[in-house]
Amino acid sequence: MPQASVTRHIKRDKQKLIDFVLDIEKYPEFIPFCIDSKIYEIKDEVNEIKIIADLTIGKRPFVDTYKSDVRYDKKNDSIHVTNIDGPLKHLENNWKFIQKDKLTEVQFDVDFEIKNKFLNLIMEKSFQFGLNKIADAFQNRAEKY
Repeated sequence: MPQASVTRHIKRDKQKLIDFVLDIEKYPEFIPFCIDSKIYEIKDEVNEIKIIADLTIGKRPFVDTYKSDVRYDKKNDSIHVTNIDGPLKHLENNWKFIQKDKLTEVQFDVDFEIKNKFLNLIMEKSFQFGLNKIADAFQNRAEKY
């Protein structure tokens, strides 16, 4: 299964970055290969925000939509994402936000497997590069807004 992790130090307040990551419907505006997004449900509970959302990713003709369960743990400043449906056999990614003076350390790791074995092999070879591109997009957007 492709696995990768990235750590970035971003000149933004921790809560602004968390809100930014949870604003899933804006992803198509700045994330490479993200074509569409849709939030189906948001539940803001005392200790957790739960979101059910779709992301459509790819580059024509290879486009797919997957549904995710996104959970923001307010106490631990972390976001945990798992897949519900779509082309992924397995998806687990984690965001951790740590305030350090005027910077926020953002740790992001992802572990996934695509149902299509051929596409999974291709992704294994280029995934760290792709993850860095996505992290760059988040950081650039966060530092501008």
